[in-house]
Amino acid sequence: MSALEFVSTVRATRAGLTDTLADVEGMTAWGRAHAAQLGITPDFVASEELRREVVELRQAVRALFARAVGPRAASSADAHRLPGFAESLDLVNAAALAAPPAVRLEWPDEGAPLARTVPADGTTESARIRAALAASAIELLAGPQRERLRTCPAPRCVLYFLKDHARQEWCSVGCGNRARAARHYHQHRDG
Repeated sequence: MSALEFVSTVRATRAGLTDTLADVEGMTAWGRAHAAQLGITPDFVASEELRREVVELRQAVRALFARAVGPRAASSADAHRLPGFAESLDLVNAAALAAPPAVRLEWPDEGAPLARTVPADGTTESARIRAALAASAIELLAGPQRERLRTCPAPRCVLYFLKDHARQEWCSVGCGNRARAARHYHQHRDG
């Protein structure tokens, strides 16, 4: 699970903003799609409380992303609704610490022993999910990829992305085409 996938659960469509985690069904489907990365079973079913906790964490991560891309503009999706920086930092750190990782030795019948990092026993499903999501955000924000983090400036796009090359301006070819078309329209309308 990448932090970018997590914050991209808020997307722009022609109809407006879409939130994958807007309801329990959406959270359940999204959790099942990312079950292996989140340390949950494929038959996971979200509760409303878990959904609210995950959305609160997502908003905190988006607030940290907004700070990371500064002085460029933050995503227009929710910049006006993001929690403060200190509150967001505290929430992400608390979530990461709520389910500390443990190392487990696995030794298959046909192979060499492996050390695998797993959530420590005794943690709740909610804590494990939020810890995995927070750890992904911390890894991106504390690592070298933070310097490549950008907000897509295309009309109606609200995504963050990692800039892969010097000339990349948008998160996708579609957003680049939309931005060029909008620029062309405004130049010819005003000209």
